[in-house]
Amino acid sequence: MNIQSFLKPFYEITLVYDDQNLNEALEIMTKHRYTSIPVINRDQAYIGTLTEGDVLHYILSHAECLNPEELKKHLVGEVKRHRDYDPVSVESLMPTLLSKASHENFVPIIDQNEKFIGIITRKTLLDYFFEHNFLVL
Repeated sequence: MNIQSFLKPFYEITLVYDDQNLNEALEIMTKHRYTSIPVINRDQAYIGTLTEGDVLHYILSHAECLNPEELKKHLVGEVKRHRDYDPVSVESLMPTLLSKASHENFVPIIDQNEKFIGIITRKTLLDYFFEHNFLVL
């Protein structure tokens, strides 16, 4: 089974760039109600995963960020991330993907040139397995 069939391409997903300001990132996360979101750079390289907790810790250690105008002066790339979701190559096999998806809400997918090409969500995988009766209870 090819993992590409589960891929949601990067141009269809909600993400943030490392050079976006924190105010924009928070607005995006709040609007879509995401607690974690992929971070890429303008060259489409996967940088990591930004979480609400990462942003909260950053704001608490930078008191000036409590002011929304000041928050606009700080970039996503400046935030120390607690834990990034490890990306998986698009050429990986299903056991590798399933192993990662069992621990995260989504798995970042990169191509052979290390470019971020999208994500595969745990929900997408679970829906597929339920639909095809692969689940053994």
